[in-house]
Amino acid sequence: MSVTSVDRDDDNLTITLIADFAAPIDQVWDLWSDPRKLERWLGPPTHPASVEKHDLTAGGEITFFMTGPEGDRSWGTWRVTAVDRPTSVEFTDAFADVDGSPIADMPVSTIRVQLTERGGGTRMEMHAAFESREDMERWVSMGTVEGLQQAVGQMDALLAPCDSWPKIV
Repeated sequence: MSVTSVDRDDDNLTITLIADFAAPIDQVWDLWSDPRKLERWLGPPTHPASVEKHDLTAGGEITFFMTGPEGDRSWGTWRVTAVDRPTSVEFTDAFADVDGSPIADMPVSTIRVQLTERGGGTRMEMHAAFESREDMERWVSMGTVEGLQQAVGQMDALLAPCDSWPKIV
């Protein structure tokens, strides 16, 4: 699995996930910048994602929903604050209603993704910062960290060279 660590810093109200991939930085960036590729890994395997709106530019918005095993949907919205292709993106991540509007009493985080070339591949660091300990605790208690680890774990298969894909006979 590509996820090498997940660290929680209670003093600074942050959670950092680090993943290493045996793929060039441009290919990892494509998993964020292409909405069809994003939805292939964004949700954990039990909750696949569907991207409805995808504007990965500063001031843009990405809206999506995840569908659970019973057909239930959970909506999310990212308000993009900064983009430096192909190395970083920053956005405000919020739980949303069906119209893409943030839900007032749900946790909000600022996510900063940094991609760097490392050892012939790419390191991805995702930093989630919270405004309050309560928001961070609620985010963690909802299983979001585990879901994120599972989601990022799906990126390896999308980055694998085509010659490693199963042959269709």
